[in-house]
Amino acid sequence: MRITKVRLRQVEGVLEHPDPFWEERLIRPVDIYPEFKESSGLDYPVPLGNGRYRLSPTFLEIDTDEGVTGLAGPIYENQAFYIDTQLRAILEGADPTATEVLWDKMYRNAIHGRKGDNMMAISAVDIALWDLKGKWLGQPVYKLLGGPTRDRIPAYASALGYSLEPDRIKERVKDFVAQGYTATKWFFREGPADGKEGIRKNLEVVAAIREAAGPDVDIMLDCWNSWDVPYTFKMIDLLEGFDPLWIEEPVLADKPESYAQIRAASSILISGGEHEYTRWGFKMLMDMGAMDIYQADIGWAGGISEMMKIAALASSYDVKLVPHGGPVPAAAHFLFSQPASTCPLIEFLFKWEQIGQFFFKRPVEPVNGYVASPEGPGIGWELDESKIESERGLSYGARGMP
Repeated sequence: MRITKVRLRQVEGVLEHPDPFWEERLIRPVDIYPEFKESSGLDYPVPLGNGRYRLSPTFLEIDTDEGVTGLAGPIYENQAFYIDTQLRAILEGADPTATEVLWDKMYRNAIHGRKGDNMMAISAVDIALWDLKGKWLGQPVYKLLGGPTRDRIPAYASALGYSLEPDRIKERVKDFVAQGYTATKWFFREGPADGKEGIRKNLEVVAAIREAAGPDVDIMLDCWNSWDVPYTFKMIDLLEGFDPLWIEEPVLADKPESYAQIRAASSILISGGEHEYTRWGFKMLMDMGAMDIYQADIGWAGGISEMMKIAALASSYDVKLVPHGGPVPAAAHFLFSQPASTCPLIEFLFKWEQIGQFFFKRPVEPVNGYVASPEGPGIGWELDESKIESERGLSYGARGMP
């Protein structure tokens, strides 16, 4: 079997959702500058009015001479550009089942792009190749990876994009608990530049979460790289009484020494690694003892092939690996190949998954707070053509212009 074509398929459709889709955003490192702090930073999906939103994601499809096609996505435009201009030549004509050698060729070709968009592109290709391999063999991917290790995986309700007004927080948290979730994560909006008033607002958020969740539901708190070491220590002292399970990404991703400093002195678990890439990046973090919980993203850190290696490292270092975000269908297959002692949870970003899985026939969603093992060969995802209103193939050519 050989790869005959690599296709980048940009589709369009309309999502119906009560206005507004995004109620609030998280803090960002760039918010130290007032013009960024004051902006919403939210421009997707595109509002059309009357609770309708335009979606225009791109999906990667890899065709073969045996009629089997692997799928991955949605992917960002920068990923599509790199796949088309750098990876296509490596893939077309190759054996798609040789995932290890293809990953190594793509990685070695990316000497100037070992992180960020280029590695995210490699991740998408790797996921599509595993989807293809599973379809070819007629098996779900988690079985090819050695699973299943369990029948279901507990999901935690990730509340990115929901209002941070205390009463609204309480309503949403109570709804999560009623749906069977035993853990929920929320995202701070304030940081060191916001002074005492920002601290008050952050504590008000956490107090509302804990009040609504009760004492037995785990709560996680995400700072998204936007605090510093002194501020984090101050907040840890103030947050201890709310018993959070972890504090996530308190400082910039490129400050592993600061993570290690915070972790060594913190009474609360420290998580991070969402913005790190490959086994080598995570080995560096683990060697430094930077975090208690590592959060590699299967769609960013190198795909399924690389997540298996990162999981082996986590097991060797006796630390937890709780993958960031998604794509949830692919993350589920990876997690069903891993023991709960290493990978105990799956993140479910409610709003993002409405966007990311909108075009799938069978979205992967928790039931009673758990994700069940996926069905069908490959990843199990398939595009719902009835939701596609229009589409075009992306090709950037030698000059990199669409």
